[in-house]
Order: sequence, then structure tokens, then C-alpha cells
Amino acid sequence: MKVGVVTFPGTLDDADARRAVTLSGGHAVRLWHGDADLHGVDAVVIPGGFSYGDYLRAGAIARFAPVMDEVIAAAKEGMPVLGICNGFQILTESHLLPGSMIQNDHRRFICRDQVLRVESTDSAWTSGYAAGQEMTVVLKNQDGQFVADRETLDRLEGEGQVAFRYVGTNPNGSARDIAGVRNERGNVVGLMPHPEHAVEDGFGPSLDGRTVFTSVLEQVVSA
Repeated sequence: MKVGVVTFPGTLDDADARRAVTLSGGHAVRLWHGDADLHGVDAVVIPGGFSYGDYLRAGAIARFAPVMDEVIAAAKEGMPVLGICNGFQILTESHLLPGSMIQNDHRRFICRDQVLRVESTDSAWTSGYAAGQEMTVVLKNQDGQFVADRETLDRLEGEGQVAFRYVGTNPNGSARDIAGVRNERGNVVGLMPHPEHAVEDGFGPSLDGRTVFTSVLEQVVSA
């Protein structure tokens, strides 16, 4: 299975995402922001960083990169797409996921190990977890506060589209402790913390993040 990992100017975690794909048993394919096609991949990861320097606002310029036209079209046809940190911001800017990301409520960059609870296993990227399972991954962001109007938040809760939730102290002020969400179909997931930094012994706080990547590999193979 081929998983494309997009690189924009300013992306930082693309190599880590490719390594996570490889360690999970997939074949990582480099996708450049100027690509006009997805080179036959089966799924796409949009990794973290500061695409285009986060000018205007995080993810706002990356949304208009040529590769995103292809990602948006493929996602609407059911291709699994994962957005991590800046990738989550790009997915909200692309309207593939609801809500928006704004600056942390304490106005500071944060970097720490973070416990999450898996709220929804009904997605291509979370099917390998048990509902309610806790996992420890890395959190590092400046614009990590998830916001949405009350109607949207109620819909996300009511329809099971909250994918991950922060456990313990809310690190950035995200509404209802939401750390990640999925779309209605379940093929698109975005989360602020970094599962790709928790996939290998001796590097990161755990191996809990690897299940994000093995989940999508199993989903595509069994489809």
C-alpha cells in the first residue's frame, strides 16, 4: 500500500511521517506541494510544520497549493486522508473537516507528551484502537486551539465525529477538550498531537501512535 506524505515549504515532520508509514508496513511516497497528481497513492498524510511560514493564518495558503486540489477531490471520493498539526489546520481551511484552529489560549508554543482518549474508532485512521483507549503521544503547537460554533460542536458530539480528546489538563483551550475530529464518512481525520512521533522504541513516549498508521493500512487492504 502506498501512502503519500505531502511536503510544503515550511513542513517539518514529513520525514517522521514517512518513517511512521514505513515502520507500519506501508510504502511512503513523497508528494510535493506543486504536484498536480497524487502518483497513484492509496492514502495521504498531511504532516506538521509551518507551511508557507503560517502567513495570513496557519494552513491558509497551503490550502491553495496544487496538490491540495488533488487531495480534496480524492478525499471526496473516499480516499483516506490524515492531517497532523499543521495538516489538521490545512484540512479545516480546505473544508474537509469542520471547525477551525486558532492560537493557544495561553498565547505560547507548547511541547510536551500528551495523553489522548480515542473517542471514535469509526474511521480509517482509528479503527485499530478500542473505544475509550488512552494513548500517549507528542504535542507541539502554537495555533492548536480547536474552535467551532455550538451547533457544530453539538453535531460533532452527537454524530460521533470527535476522534480524539485531551485527557487531564486541556493544553491549548480547545473546545470540549477536542484533540482531533473526523468527517462524516470517516475517511478524513485531523488531530493536533503527533502520532508519528510515537511509533518506534527509544524515540518518543510510547508506540501508541503506530496504530493510526496500521489502521489505515488494514482498512485499505481489506476494502
